Amino acid sequence: MSKSSFLYRNSLSIVLLILMLLCLLGQFLTGWKTENKELLEHGKNMLTLKQYLQSGHFIQATFENWESEFLQMMIYVLLTVSLRQKGSSESKSLDKEEDVDKEPKPHPKAPWPVKKGGIYLKIYKHSLSIAFAVLFLASFILHFYGSLKDYNEEQVMKNEKIVTVFQYMAESRFWFESFQNWQSEFLAVFSLVFLSIWLREKGSPESKPVDMPYNENS
Repeated sequence: MSKSSFLYRNSLSIVLLILMLLCLLGQFLTGWKTENKELLEHGKNMLTLKQYLQSGHFIQATFENWESEFLQMMIYVLLTVSLRQKGSSESKSLDKEEDVDKEPKPHPKAPWPVKKGGIYLKIYKHSLSIAFAVLFLASFILHFYGSLKDYNEEQVMKNEKIVTVFQYMAESRFWFESFQNWQSEFLAVFSLVFLSIWLREKGSPESKPVDMPYNENS
């Protein structure tokens, strides 16, 4: 593959997107079969693919996971601004000033907010964490909507009373769904930060050089 080709220059994001879509398709099809199996057990009509796409079961399961991922990335981006981990490839230097800490200066190839300055630059300097915060909030709301819808669909199936938004906010189910994902995301980030002190992966920017001492930051 030519190093100037579109695929070579964007291969990492393309492969990750394809993997995500394949897993999402697998989740959708297996979730559809799982939900229909439960409906049949309760003597209810099975859902079509289109109906399942709009069901609380699918919406809740999808955005419950997206929510935790965006929370993880937002918190990680913010924490790495000021916190350090000696020896980790994921941490900034303990004592040296890094390029990311320097104030941006306008130049011909700089992003337009840097050239524009003012409020545009102030927002742009924190645009990554802002973007993750917006994605987290949107996913959180959709997770709550899907979870509430799924819960009420189950209530109807059992011929029990449905609950309102405020009643469901006091239920433990939604918060259990959230916390079980949040803790796993923070564990994954901790593992990357901590294990990169001693372990290596040659060629990966997430690893220190193989011959770098344990107590040095890359």
